[in-house]
Amino acid sequence: MAFGIDSVLNIGSTIIDKIWPDAGEKERGKMQLILSELAGQITVLTTEMSGNWLQRSWRPILMLVIVTIVANNYLIYPYLSLFWDEAPKLTLPPELWQLMKIGVGGYVIGRSTEKAVNVWRNK
Repeated sequence: MAFGIDSVLNIGSTIIDKIWPDAGEKERGKMQLILSELAGQITVLTTEMSGNWLQRSWRPILMLVIVTIVANNYLIYPYLSLFWDEAPKLTLPPELWQLMKIGVGGYVIGRSTEKAVNVWRNK
């Protein structure tokens, strides 16, 4: 998901750089591109939030499962393995690790963008 968003924003920024020679217009165009991408994401999230409990909660549940596996492997397992030879260590496929990084990164980027948009609007 983040790869697609980055690609769209990079392509859009390149097009904007070529169309508008004025620096102020470029920045306005780039901000509008970012805002339109965020509006699309908000639409998806709004649709999900209007559904049932599972539809609203699948992202946080997935993140909690991944965090539980990471906590087990790096906090609980090392301690238990000192006393128990059969201590369970869960495998975390690279795809889930990547998904967790995207989820956390998306939250951080989303919050940063939200704050930047508020600053931009208040100017």
